[in-house]
Amino acid sequence: MSDVLRGACLCGACGFSAAPGPNAGACHCGMCRKWTGGFFLSVDCGASVRFDAGAPVASYKGSAWAERVFCPKCGSSILWQTQDGAHQHVSIQCFDDPGQFTLGVQVFIDRKPANYALNNQTEMMTEAEVFAMFAPEAEAR
Repeated sequence: MSDVLRGACLCGACGFSAAPGPNAGACHCGMCRKWTGGFFLSVDCGASVRFDAGAPVASYKGSAWAERVFCPKCGSSILWQTQDGAHQHVSIQCFDDPGQFTLGVQVFIDRKPANYALNNQTEMMTEAEVFAMFAPEAEAR
């Protein structure tokens, strides 16, 4: 999917446009679980996210290389991105039809709690594999 879609937080204050890919991913890391209240379902939008003028977005820098963007008015989790903005993964729940995205990958699968399981057939990546993709070598654990 390369069409530009509109998305927004719960209260609508943080509206944006983005060009998401067709496949969603589920992140089971501890930070995503605390940030969203469950696993984080997102879609890779590259560097295409453009917030509307005046959108009151806020961010939390969870590491030296990544941050979480949210709405400070309603608290909605909007996206995870590398701090340079080159990799933006938007919550599929911000789009009107989150069902349009196919779940294709689960990351931090080795951090997933044992009390739930997704039954979709997906690629699965461990914490080490994810850090190898995104983190500077000095920060990889």
